[in-house]
Amino acid sequence: MSYIVADQLGKSFGSGAAAVHAVCGLNFRIAPGEFVAIMGESGAGKSTLLAMLGAMNAPTTGRLQVDGIDVYALNPDQLADFRREYLGFVFQSFHLVPYLSVLENVMLPLAVGRLRNREKRRLAEEALAQVGLAGKAARLPGEISGGEKERVAVARAIVNEPPVLLADEPTGNLDSGNSREIMRMFQRLNDSGMTVIMVTHSAECAGHAGRILQLSDGRLTLDRQTADSALRRAS
Repeated sequence: MSYIVADQLGKSFGSGAAAVHAVCGLNFRIAPGEFVAIMGESGAGKSTLLAMLGAMNAPTTGRLQVDGIDVYALNPDQLADFRREYLGFVFQSFHLVPYLSVLENVMLPLAVGRLRNREKRRLAEEALAQVGLAGKAARLPGEISGGEKERVAVARAIVNEPPVLLADEPTGNLDSGNSREIMRMFQRLNDSGMTVIMVTHSAECAGHAGRILQLSDGRLTLDRQTADSALRRAS
């Protein structure tokens, strides 16, 4: 069963002879509950692909389907609803609002919903507990460590319980210990049934995924399963 289907998915910038082909007609399928790492050198097209998978950057060619939905056939309002319902995002730069508390940052994706404020707080508190930060809810981002900021970013991404988590270099600003903790967190989320798609330069981080897609010059050069079970046991 395919949950995410990329059909000749491509993205170019510019036109004519000066066009830059960032992603070139990719074809792949991702099943529900997979943990997929996207790897490649700088400029390989990884982040461009992730932005297309995240309904944030319309492809120049091809089609993206998620759960049977033709994503880029949606109008802007439908696209916003789709992102809110299906997707959680974790970025290398934490993108936390410095003057909001940790709890308030996690509540941000719930701002447009119709839930009562008490219910939004409950969901945010549960998300923080899930990432091990239940005691840091009242602190400001400037009062917590880099590893804790990344965990807040993960809590914010999962607060509305999306079926798909997208992560762009989530350990890029972290030391090795915090990187391993983030990977263990992603594994737990994946074990709970969440589909995880992660861009990374790190072979160690990619090894925690169940599958690796390797890009080079916008083309898919490798699609293989990993021996992640050994890493999961070691974690």
